[in-house]
Order: sequence, then structure tokens, then C-alpha cells
Amino acid sequence: MNLIGLDYEQLVDSLSFFGEKKYRANQIMSWLYQKNVYDIDCMSNISLSFRQKLKEFFFINLPLVKSMMKSKDGTIKWIIDVGSKQSIESVFIPELDRGTLCVSSQAGCALDCAFCSTGSQGFNRNLKSSEILGQVLLAKSLIGKEKKITNIVFMGMGEPLANYKNILPVTKLLVDDRAFGLSRRKVTISTSGIVPQIKKLSKDCNVALAVSLHSANNSVRDKIVPINKIHPIEELLEACWLYADSTTSRQITFEYVMLDGVNDSKKEAKSLVKLLQNRPAKINLIPFNSFPGTRFRCSEKKVINQFYSELRSAGIIATIRKTRGDDIDAACGQLSGEVNDLISRRLSNRPFRQDRYSSR
Repeated sequence: MNLIGLDYEQLVDSLSFFGEKKYRANQIMSWLYQKNVYDIDCMSNISLSFRQKLKEFFFINLPLVKSMMKSKDGTIKWIIDVGSKQSIESVFIPELDRGTLCVSSQAGCALDCAFCSTGSQGFNRNLKSSEILGQVLLAKSLIGKEKKITNIVFMGMGEPLANYKNILPVTKLLVDDRAFGLSRRKVTISTSGIVPQIKKLSKDCNVALAVSLHSANNSVRDKIVPINKIHPIEELLEACWLYADSTTSRQITFEYVMLDGVNDSKKEAKSLVKLLQNRPAKINLIPFNSFPGTRFRCSEKKVINQFYSELRSAGIIATIRKTRGDDIDAACGQLSGEVNDLISRRLSNRPFRQDRYSSR
């Protein structure tokens, strides 16, 4: 079993097999996540006999970096080998006062959002917790001491909440003072709208939540975010407001990709206002980033600004995301990696069973 990615409760439970006390879990987590030591033999405050036991049943293994690309704006993208000829992508976005790491949760994605490069690649498998957290540890070591990861967003390849079993321990480790100790506000999970898992996350580890909304109209959202056919906007928003109630003075971020002639009209903006006005919500307008084979175009800058003004004049908190890393295909919606698609039919063209949400 890989020690990387086991949260505190999982590690304590695993070590209890040896009759070890809880403080052993604290020691191991300190070596892994605070001292960045990935060799059991080097954990010097652990007895030699216990280290030998650990090596019999556990190992420490990080995924391998295949290549790195650096954008002219400083954004860094790593292509990471996760075995069986599959690769995923992680992105680090440096800014003056912070550094944001975008991690992947799946090799590909089954949700088939029309404007996303990852969805066009199909789906192979869920990433293990060690592969998800491994992206954080690799980035931490590769960017050096002069840069710091202050924010982590689950906005890379895949739908995080469709891999709930593996993203949950990682999320717990990120906010655990025994590991990374990040504020819950600094960790964001993005979802296309898997309602049962949103409700579950609110109880299990209520970090910041970002929801891929992209339209206030069910008929439009059905076409560009097919999960809407299962969990329409009304049901999704109900779960969002429950989630907001579970946190302390926290808003839900709604992501909205601006697609020319699809969801960028004044009528859409007014519908969005009607949905979100006087709610704990903020909207992040995202200029569409093109990728090979897409049929979509980005809304004109003038249209985006008009849409933004319509929201702001109604009292809605809104921002326009600055595009980063598009010259290396590292911007929002451009990540693809290498995926051997195991799905024969797209979500947009078939019924989607509820049991497919379960982790594999």
C-alpha cells in the first residue's frame, strides 16, 4: 500500500494492524508532507524494527513527470505518466501574492462537456489518491523554494466528484495541520454538478466549491453540460445553497465559459441574475479557450464586458478570468493528456446511470 494519499484516519487504521499508537501516524505524515522525505529508511525518529515492518507492507511512490512546458506568462504545465500509456496534466499558475496549482482527478472525463478538451479525449479511469496528491508533491519539489503553492484547485482533467473515494482523503490532507495545513478557503473542488456528492462533501470536508454552470437555461445547459439531464439547474442550485449553509460566510463560485452565440446573450445574463441575485454566489466569466476539433468560438471581448456589466449592475459579484498558459494548452478547458478511451458511447448521447457515480 502506498503511504502517499492516506489521510490521518486511514493511516491510523492501517497502523493499528501492527498495534501501533496514533502518534506513529503523526510522525509519518510529518516526514512525508512537511519534511518531504520519501524514503522509509530515512525516517530517523521511527525505530528500526518498525521501519522494517513498514517496508514489508507499505511503499512510497510518486508518479513520474514525462515533460514540462513553461508559458511566456510563467505558467508551468507538467505531463505526468500514470501508467498503462496514460498521462495526465497539472498546471502551476504563479502570481505576485500567491501560487495556484491545478490538479487532475481522472485520466480523461466521462461527463462529456461540449466545450472541454478533456471530455473530447474520453475516459480511462479514476486516479488513485496517491496519484492526485503526488501531483502536489511533485509540483512542490519542482518549482523550488522561491515559489510557493498557496492555493490548490481540483480543476484539471476529470470530474472530481465522480472520483469521490480518492479525492476525499487528499482534500482532508490538504487542510490537515499535520500535513499541508491549508485553509479550507484555499482548496477548491470544481464540479459539473453531481448533486449527491455535493451534499456529501458538505458534511465530509467542506472546502471551497466551484460549480460549472455555463447557462441559466436548462435546454442550453443540457447540450453543453450533459449531466444537467440528470441534475437540472434547480436541483443543482438547491444543493449549492445547502453547501453554502454548511460553511462559514462562504460563497459558491459559478464558472461560466463564454461561448459565442450560445450562452452570451443579454437574455442569458438576465436569467443568470434571476437565479443568483441575493444568494451567496459569485460568477467567474471565463473566455473560451480553443482546442483542436472544437466547434465553439469565444465570445467577443465587447460581448463579455457587456455580460459582465449586466451582472454587476444587478449587484452580482462577478469577475472575468485572465487567461493564463494558453500558448502551451494549459488554460481552462485545454488539458487533455494521453487517454485510452474506455467509453463506447458519450454521456451526451446516452442515459447515464446513477451507479456510475460510485468510485472504482
